[in-house]
Amino acid sequence: MKQKLIIVGAGGRMGHRIISLAVDGMDFSIAGAVDTKGHPDIGKDVGLIACGKSLQVKLDDKFPAAAADVVIDFSQPQAVEETLSYCLVKNCPLVLGTTGLSSQQQEKIRDASKKIAIVYSTNMSVGMNVLFSQAGKIASMLKENYDIEIVEQHHRFKKDAPSGSALTLAENICRETGREYPGCIVYGRQGKEALRKKGEIGIHSIRAGDITGIHSVIFSTEGETISLNHTAHNRDCFARGALRAAAWIVGRKPALYSMADVLGVPK
Repeated sequence: MKQKLIIVGAGGRMGHRIISLAVDGMDFSIAGAVDTKGHPDIGKDVGLIACGKSLQVKLDDKFPAAAADVVIDFSQPQAVEETLSYCLVKNCPLVLGTTGLSSQQQEKIRDASKKIAIVYSTNMSVGMNVLFSQAGKIASMLKENYDIEIVEQHHRFKKDAPSGSALTLAENICRETGREYPGCIVYGRQGKEALRKKGEIGIHSIRAGDITGIHSVIFSTEGETISLNHTAHNRDCFARGALRAAAWIVGRKPALYSMADVLGVPK
């Protein structure tokens, strides 16, 4: 039996890919498609917009009255609280991939996860979650003599910087090496007195063209450099990960889960 899926941010590029892959996979039926008030496609058949197939579901600026089996939110930070409220009222599990959330919003997510099941991740691709799990372990093996720099590249339209994935990488490295997070983070460098300090982690953000997502972690010392890299060729890796999480979370007990839980990847 197909699971009923509501997509928040359905009018965006990620929303389109989630809809298209959900329809192609035949595991989900689209029960609702939500985006912000004033979106130019409000009222249009979201299937025709996303994948050229009529789904008889219109893009709306409100959540549907009927409950669904699961909600996927790939929208904007300002929409997250409304999504949480809907899922709490409907007792509906949530897959949340929106980045750029404030500490207050993250606290609300933790509070909501006491009542409903939530998968929250700054990046839902399988490969990126492997990188998350390994970056900290490698840093702990290399010890403090290796300088660590993180470089993230995204398209010109991405609003938040640095990326949530870059911050997750830094946080994992800090946890495995005993560094203070976010106190040891330096965001770019400039000036005549910009020498790196021992123990700091540099994060550098690039916004250009239509780059989907490239993350690099550089470990370097005198004589050698180790680099870990992940490149997203298109948005499908994130959409497939979100749909995998949506299928996994249905029926789970209330808790805050990560993609590592979904994929069985060591944290």
